[in-house]
Amino acid sequence: MSEPLFDSTFVRKLDRLAILTKKAMAGDIQGERRSPRRGSSVEFADFRPYTVGDDIRQIDWNLYARMERFFLKLFVAEEELSIHLLLDTSPSMDWGEPNKLLYARRLSGAFGYVALANLDRVTVTAFGGSGKQMPSVRGKRGAIALFDFLQRLQAGGSTNLAAVCHRYIQTARNPGPLLLCSDLLDAGWKDALSALSSRPFEITLMHVLAPQEIDPQIDGDFRLVDVEGGAPVEISADLDTLRRYRENLTRWQAEIESFCNGRGIVYVAVDTSAPFEEFFLSQLRRRGVLRGEHRTQSLYRAVAKSRKAGIQGTQAPEPPTLRMKSACKRTLQLPWGMYEHHGNDPGSAQDTVSG
Repeated sequence: MSEPLFDSTFVRKLDRLAILTKKAMAGDIQGERRSPRRGSSVEFADFRPYTVGDDIRQIDWNLYARMERFFLKLFVAEEELSIHLLLDTSPSMDWGEPNKLLYARRLSGAFGYVALANLDRVTVTAFGGSGKQMPSVRGKRGAIALFDFLQRLQAGGSTNLAAVCHRYIQTARNPGPLLLCSDLLDAGWKDALSALSSRPFEITLMHVLAPQEIDPQIDGDFRLVDVEGGAPVEISADLDTLRRYRENLTRWQAEIESFCNGRGIVYVAVDTSAPFEEFFLSQLRRRGVLRGEHRTQSLYRAVAKSRKAGIQGTQAPEPPTLRMKSACKRTLQLPWGMYEHHGNDPGSAQDTVSG
């Protein structure tokens, strides 16, 4: 039996959280929330800085008059929400230490549990290979099915992220908060995000990368082989190559974030080396996705942060690559490749390096 996703102490912390939404969602069943259909008022929850693509109708103009900065009003959802969890299970996710797929399963599980604890409805769709979908569940008793489904997921096959998202928007009922966990190592990520944002989902993108992808610690000659197919590439990993790789990665992440900001998508960069519980409990509250017992930052800190924020272009970049320099001697896995170590002797036995 696989190791549980969470311990009971962390689950009790999740019980104190709630999902925030920018607008009222019409559900079929009343959850643990105030419902305008039954005469109760909207429950205001918090503010967060305005970003391009947000609904300007939710701007607090009184606060703008005092602060000269735009802030969005956030509300606890008024009726049952339909929560949509999309999880990338392509082979590139099953890599890194800590493992990207395990981290993404935990992100999905924690977010889903928060929804179930508030009597919302949760649906999980895994894409990779043939893809799997968990029938929607509701209430805390649904957490057993949720955790079991996530623990059984395995990486495999290949993924066309754009095709998956186009199919999803055609079949998904009751758009609501949507959590997408992926490393976005797919050329169609721009089309995929555009498709999701064409329907009234409130999207949070968890861009999951392993520390070995963010800051690879390698030196020498390597053959890079994509775990999802593609021709090998031979490189010489010297200091200049690694510097350019890190610059390209930073630029790629910034472009994705800018693209998301232009469509009202909350972008969260995830480094799997970050302690999971601390990351989940702080980052999603800080980004206005969840509400806890205590606000993670004061309004004035939010103002200061918003003053530093800039708006960048929305052109979609290519994923960072390492350029070929010389014949290979070793191979290992980087963001989109599995490589084998041949040693100094071409006839020696191969070793597989897991990262």
